[in-house]
Amino acid sequence: MLTTCVIGGAGFIGRFVVEELLRRGDRQVVVVGREDDALHLPVAVRYVQHPPDTTTELLIQTLSSVDEVIDLAYATVPQTSFQNPVNDILVNLPEAVRLFEQAAKLPLRKFVWISSGGTVYGPAQTVPLAEDHPTNPISPYGITKLAIEKYAHMYFHFSKLPIVCVRPANAFGPGQRVYAGQGFVGTAIASLLDGRTIDIFGEEGTIRDYLHVHDMATGIVAALVDGRPGEVYNLGSGEGHSNRHVVDILLPLARTQGLMPEIRILPERPFDVKANVLDISRLHAHTGWQPAHSFSHSLQQTWDWYVANYERVPASK
Repeated sequence: MLTTCVIGGAGFIGRFVVEELLRRGDRQVVVVGREDDALHLPVAVRYVQHPPDTTTELLIQTLSSVDEVIDLAYATVPQTSFQNPVNDILVNLPEAVRLFEQAAKLPLRKFVWISSGGTVYGPAQTVPLAEDHPTNPISPYGITKLAIEKYAHMYFHFSKLPIVCVRPANAFGPGQRVYAGQGFVGTAIASLLDGRTIDIFGEEGTIRDYLHVHDMATGIVAALVDGRPGEVYNLGSGEGHSNRHVVDILLPLARTQGLMPEIRILPERPFDVKANVLDISRLHAHTGWQPAHSFSHSLQQTWDWYVANYERVPASK
């Protein structure tokens, strides 16, 4: 039985990845996190806490006893990267490079690093975006993610690190943090429940590829199991939905709860990429993976979860 380490496995996407690994029944799971989040994980998981001041060397000691790695950890989100671009580099890039350098010395079967499908491409020349589309990110977050991808491929070519980079779309689903600078679906639902105005920038807002977090988890595990080292894979639904379309689906649901939503249309923002929809054919061809949940059904399920559990969802990290 293989042992898989999920760095950041106690987070929103990480918890679903852990559940998917356990569901398969052919892997033991070790989760590395920075906080004492072991209570949120299944009892079968071994949790290792590495506080923010932990050195990379200590993390490598943990990884030396595993066969595979999925790295979901990241210290910033797109919004915070604009607030402090230099910090976005300093808290993410050096640690990632040190981790790749040390991991390349270990006999790992596979290392899956989670990049960003929503930011590394920049303005779309064609939609959907295939992995060979030009990468011209216009956010500090996307630039740093792309730089880490380049280092990942350097270590693949020169040190034979069996790394796979996954570019995920916009995950949503039960338990996502709200008002945290990313995650339009969760924040829109929370805004409706809180009686807050939902701001849309432009008449329709931006068009994004939204993927239910369960499908996100199965896609990441598919890349781990069958993805080819050295490859980059888009992970999304292959469909685009505007902010306005998301809200239009949510409004009738809100009204059934007696809520009176307010939508505010604001001018478009220059740093928003207008459309980002991912071509997911490469991941399907290499692993057989495809989404199992429709957008409308997933949105309804997510709404129902927040209505029942919203008070227990932290507003920010």
